Amino acid sequence: MQMHYKSKFQGEVSDSIGLLISILVRYPEVGTINYEPVKQELKFTFIFSCVLEESELVNFKKTVIESIETYNQLDGRNISVIEVTHQICENFTKVEVTRDVGTLTQEEISMVIELVHMNFAKNLITEKNDYLLEEELLMQEELIEHMLENLKISSPEKNLFAFREEGRVLVFNK
Repeated sequence: MQMHYKSKFQGEVSDSIGLLISILVRYPEVGTINYEPVKQELKFTFIFSCVLEESELVNFKKTVIESIETYNQLDGRNISVIEVTHQICENFTKVEVTRDVGTLTQEEISMVIELVHMNFAKNLITEKNDYLLEEELLMQEELIEHMLENLKISSPEKNLFAFREEGRVLVFNK
């Protein structure tokens, strides 16, 4: 199954743009997502409504890295990039998880989202996703997996940045 997103400026949109859109639609917990084609990396940004404790952030980083490493080891994949960083911005905390596209899977994205919920659910800034039915969520997951696989074999050249604003997903070529 392949879904194409339309833009009044470009015609059909590439899998890289579709991937960012689908991730933001399926996972409203993701504040922004950045695709860097030269490095073949996706950077997921989560935003929290408070200054998180340094110890919480260190434990979260350790848990995410160990979980991703274990998941990929069980599937026989060698990770080339996994980074978890954070930044304190006034009364907010921004956490970024960077992964190489070559070994990233939709299931791993779901696992990272679940780890975010387990550790910081009450402070996570997210949009409601009530309008999507279970069937639509599953379809978005299938689309994400399909577009990730396409991204692994193609080499899009656009450095893309996507975020959500007032219920809309916006994608920019940086």
